[in-house]
Amino acid sequence: MDTTEVYSPTTAPNPKSSCFIIPSENLEMSRFVIKVFELVLSFMAFILEEVISSCASCSALYFFEFVSCTAFLFTLLLLILLSTPLHTRVGISCWPSLDFVYTCGIALLFFVASIIFASDNSSTTMERSAVAFGFLATVMFVVDVILFVKNRGFPFKKDRMPESSNGGPVAVKAEPEMEKLNVPDSGAQ
Repeated sequence: MDTTEVYSPTTAPNPKSSCFIIPSENLEMSRFVIKVFELVLSFMAFILEEVISSCASCSALYFFEFVSCTAFLFTLLLLILLSTPLHTRVGISCWPSLDFVYTCGIALLFFVASIIFASDNSSTTMERSAVAFGFLATVMFVVDVILFVKNRGFPFKKDRMPESSNGGPVAVKAEPEMEKLNVPDSGAQ
C-alpha cells in the first residue's frame, strides 16, 4: 500500500509554521494592508523631507522629520511584532491597547507636524510633496484607527464581556447564595 494514499487526505501543512501570521488575534488582513500603506507613506514623507537642502525656518522641518521618521520606524516595529510570533516573546499582554494608543498618537502627531510644516515652508516642490505625503500618512493612520474601532471596539471600555478561551464557554462569576442549603435545625439533631 502506498503511504500517500493513506496520509494525503488527512494531513495538511501547518499554517502556523510560516514566519508571518496574518490574520492573527492582533492584526486583521485589512489592517495589515493599511499598516503597510502607513509605512510607505511615512517613509516617502521622510525621504522627501530629507532631500530638502535649505530651509528658511528649520524648526517646522525638523519637527516633521522627527515625526515622519518615528512613524516609519515604530510602525515597522509594530507591524513586525504583530504579524509574526515575536509578539509572544516580548512580554506585553495588552497588544490591542498598545496598537490603538500608538496609532492614535502618531495620527495626531503627523497631522500637527504636517499642518506646521505646510504653514511654515518655502513652498518648494519637495516641501509641498513632503507635506502631501504627511497628510496622506495621517489619513492612513486615521483609517487604521477607524477600522480598529469598527472590528474590535474601543479597547478601554469597562463593560466588555470576557472572551472565551480555547472555544470553551465563558466563565461568569456567580453571586453567592443568600440562603444556605441544608442548614441543620438546632433541635433536630
